[in-house]
Formats: sequence, structure tokens, C-alpha cells
Amino acid sequence: MSRIVFAAADGPGSPSQVTDGIEPFPADFRTRDIPANGTTLHVRVGGAGPAVILLHGYGETGDMWGPMAAELARDHTIVVPDLRGMGLSSRPAGSYDKETQGQDIAGLLDALNIQHADLVTHDIGNMVGYAFAADNPGRVTRFVIMDAPLPGVGPWDEIVRSRALWHFSFQGPDAERLVAGRERIYLDRFWNEFSADPKSFREASREHYARLYAQLGAMHAGFNQIAAFDQDAIDNKAFVAAGKLTMPVLAIGGAASFGATMALVMRAAATNVTECVIPNAGHWLMEEQPAATIAAVRGFLDRAN
Repeated sequence: MSRIVFAAADGPGSPSQVTDGIEPFPADFRTRDIPANGTTLHVRVGGAGPAVILLHGYGETGDMWGPMAAELARDHTIVVPDLRGMGLSSRPAGSYDKETQGQDIAGLLDALNIQHADLVTHDIGNMVGYAFAADNPGRVTRFVIMDAPLPGVGPWDEIVRSRALWHFSFQGPDAERLVAGRERIYLDRFWNEFSADPKSFREASREHYARLYAQLGAMHAGFNQIAAFDQDAIDNKAFVAAGKLTMPVLAIGGAASFGATMALVMRAAATNVTECVIPNAGHWLMEEQPAATIAAVRGFLDRAN
């Protein structure tokens, strides 16, 4: 059992002091729309070397990973999809359970001729990443999982009792009608309440993601990501019963969010877990403390074993 704590970076010129808006991916990255597992994923690919897959969560898209991709692309091939139904990926009518979406990722890697990869995930990306790793353990060399629980795993039943997670039950046609045209109001609630400091989630970033989630069918797909949690819990319990993950896992939590609970969750699902808590951060680690988060991920991926 091991634990890492990274200090938060600050000060003029520090990487933590990002400019307003979404930090772009490096100029040599290319975007592609790649058919996979019956859907089409919008994907950013760049860099060279061993592969790293970056999976985003709810309230954002693959655009969140720009600073991480810029750092890791120095010596890795970086693959950054928008999950099915989100961002600029296609929005199928159903199949938002995370095991199916894990199969999306397997199909994406097959299309790119990538057999093995490190996996870095956040929020709902955690759930997709875990399903992919559980179904394809030989394809994941290292797994970094950031600040969101896994349905049905570890202390899930206690976690979902939190009043802060009322949105887990807010879904369906009436919820969609209430949010239609008010996507920014709905999303502001997440960005504000789940941040250590809401000002760290910049206005231009909020506008960017609100526009993407206001696209036709985007909120329907987003609600379906959450509606699938009951099925995800059933699937995850079966994964754990079949055997824990054995690849090295780094469980990162924001100190003002899931914190050390991330390691508790992952020790119920994996045998080789390192704990990492990022100070002065809530849920939105790449917005609130990008330098500390990138340093944690880079250090873990660079470890010899």
C-alpha cells in the first residue's frame, strides 16, 4: 500500500495559471471520426511512443485533456476520444452502459492498431475505463483513475446516499424538458458545487462546454450515461467477482472531493493501488490544479514497475 501527496502549484507563470478558455491540443494532433462498436467516436491523436488513452467525464469532453496531452505527447502516442453521445461523437439511441462503452474503446484501439495502452480517466471516464480494463486486462499496462466512484464497487452504497449526488436520480423526459435551453444553468451547478474554488473553472470553458451540451440530443445522451448506473453496478460486481485488476493503479482524488476515498474504491477492485490526493482541488482536477495533476500522472506512468 502506498500513498502520494502532490503540492498544488501556484504563482505567476506556473502551469496552474491557465489562460481563459480551453487550452488547445498541440499543433501536430489530428482529429478523426472513427467507427467503433456500432457508434462513431470523435478522436484526437498525436505524439509518438507507447500509447496513452485519456477518457473524459460528465460536464466536459475530451477537450479537457489539452494540457495533459501536451505533456505526455513528448514521449507517448496520445488518444483522446469523446465518449459515445458526448462532445462531437455520435449519439446512438441507447447502450450507454459502461461495459458497452468499454467495448467502444477496444474497437477504437483496434482501428488504430494499438494493442496495449496506459489508461488515464476522470469521472464517467473512470467507469468506462474500468469496464474496458476488466474486459481487456492484458491491454492495459497502467491505470490512472481520477475523482469519481465506480457503480457497485467498494463503498458505492454509502457514496450514493450523499445529497450532493441528487443528479444520479435526475433523468428522463421531464428532466430533459426542464434543462432544455437551460443547459448552462444545469452545468454551472456541477462546476460550482464540485470545485474547491468555483473561479478555477473559467468562464470561457463554461461557455465552451455549455455549447456542446446544448447540441441536439446531447443532454438526452448525458442523462442516459447516468441512467445506466444501475446496470453498471450489476456489471461491475460481476467484474470484481471474476477477479481484481492486477496492473498498477493510481487512484487520484481532489482533497475537497473524493480524496483518499478513490484509493478505497479501487482497493476493492484492484490489487496494486497507489493513493494520491491533490491539495486545493475539488472534482475538476485538470481545471483546478493542472500542474499537480499532470505531475502525478507523469510520475506514475514513468515508474519502472
